[in-house]
Amino acid sequence: MDETRPTRDNSARSTAIDPRVCIGHVNLRVSDVERSLSFYTEVLGFELTARLGTDAAFISAGGYHHHIGLNCWESRRGARPAAGATGLHHFAILYPDRATFAAAYRRVVACGVTITGASDHGCAEAVYIEDPDGNGVELTWDRPRDRWPSGPVSLPLDLEELASA
Repeated sequence: MDETRPTRDNSARSTAIDPRVCIGHVNLRVSDVERSLSFYTEVLGFELTARLGTDAAFISAGGYHHHIGLNCWESRRGARPAAGATGLHHFAILYPDRATFAAAYRRVVACGVTITGASDHGCAEAVYIEDPDGNGVELTWDRPRDRWPSGPVSLPLDLEELASA
């Protein structure tokens, strides 16, 4: 048996996580707090809620204490992660409706941000970008639950149609 892998006690009954649980915030290691702060506030529109000197900044939408933390405690002037390395693949910013999602898409395009992917997942539409440190960011909105397909879907997203929405 591989001693580095956790084992599961099959005699213990597992319970599902409470469906009201959600991800409260993401804290990202960045190489330059000011550069990242500019990206998240000027391109994506988040608001600054707190600073810890030049080492960290906290941003949110709608006055929450913070949705995203940006820090360089261990990463000041650090290199982007190598392709194929472990770590964060992406985190998602969930917009409340398609119109707001489409406006966010138009904004990132207008700011010259490279779109790295775009998918229609059936239950949601998603556009993928990277922040200045190469962290993946998914811009997304969920369709109403009664319109979700019965199984997994991954189709190309029509970006021209989204831009005109």
